[in-house]
Amino acid sequence: MSRWIDEALRRYPALEVVRPKLEEMVCRTVEMYRNGGTFFVAGNGGSAADADHICGELLKGFKSLRPLPAEELDKWQQLFGEEAREKAAKLQMGLPAVSLLSHPGFISAFGNDVDGSLAFAQQLLALGKKGDIFLGISTGGGAENIKYAFMAAKTAGIFTILLTGNKHGICEKYADLVIDVPESETFKIQELHLPVYHAFCLEVEDAIFGNR
Repeated sequence: MSRWIDEALRRYPALEVVRPKLEEMVCRTVEMYRNGGTFFVAGNGGSAADADHICGELLKGFKSLRPLPAEELDKWQQLFGEEAREKAAKLQMGLPAVSLLSHPGFISAFGNDVDGSLAFAQQLLALGKKGDIFLGISTGGGAENIKYAFMAAKTAGIFTILLTGNKHGICEKYADLVIDVPESETFKIQELHLPVYHAFCLEVEDAIFGNR
């Protein structure tokens, strides 16, 4: 492990301070996937876009094409014919990852009818299970909906990770692991979040799919 982390830190040396935490995040996520778990992510604003971005790298091939195994392609052919096998050959092995921003109907309904600050918490209670991981992204570390999501996650036995900056907001109190990049301005924090989660996704991909 650490090939991609090493590369990221060469380009962004300020991130060296979060190396041990990032390596722990990778190890825990790889173990979770090997145990059949799901990775959940949420954030607000630019961090919401980052949550979707992370899931996009996990659900399909990132640096690796992750082709389906031959036995899976055989099933497609047996069930649907040769043309279907050719289409299936374009599919890729994915890792279960859910952006909690991906249910706009639910989020708007829950916010209007119940309490918007609890929308992520409600989703985790409905979708998560013991052994899963929840990554909450909050540049200032004070997002109320992330805080309550951490609370819900802990009650469900879900490991919690906060990706933040160095403002030391309230969410740090509720996270099992805090990856706090060394910046205090929102846009600068976001600029450092990108190499962190790209390195994370690449390390997980290599560990699961054996691209060493």
